[in-house]
Amino acid sequence: MKLKLIAAAALATLLAAPVFAASETAPRANARQANQDARIDQGVASGSLTKREAARLEKGQQHVQNIENKALADGKVTKVEKLRIEKAQDVQSARIAKQKHDRQHDRNHDGKVDKKK
Repeated sequence: MKLKLIAAAALATLLAAPVFAASETAPRANARQANQDARIDQGVASGSLTKREAARLEKGQQHVQNIENKALADGKVTKVEKLRIEKAQDVQSARIAKQKHDRQHDRNHDGKVDKKK
């Protein structure tokens, strides 16, 4: 009886291992995606990102999400897939930072870059 219980527990652990590997990556990637989305929203709200820049950055965010979805499609995320997701997020993070600090402003939120006075 005890042996059957141990065997069942071991089998359940082996079957659940790929699911844990996938869920291990997803929350971290999802949290980072949410953080980067918030950075874009904050940039639009402050005027440091124009609507056009924000739209381009949102498209980049969707690209990263597509990479993550493809990696999770088979239920497991390999080390290579994990590195690819993280690299794409690093690139996107750098693009967000560059666009937020490029001295183009839309302070009146009309979709056009404001001219220097």
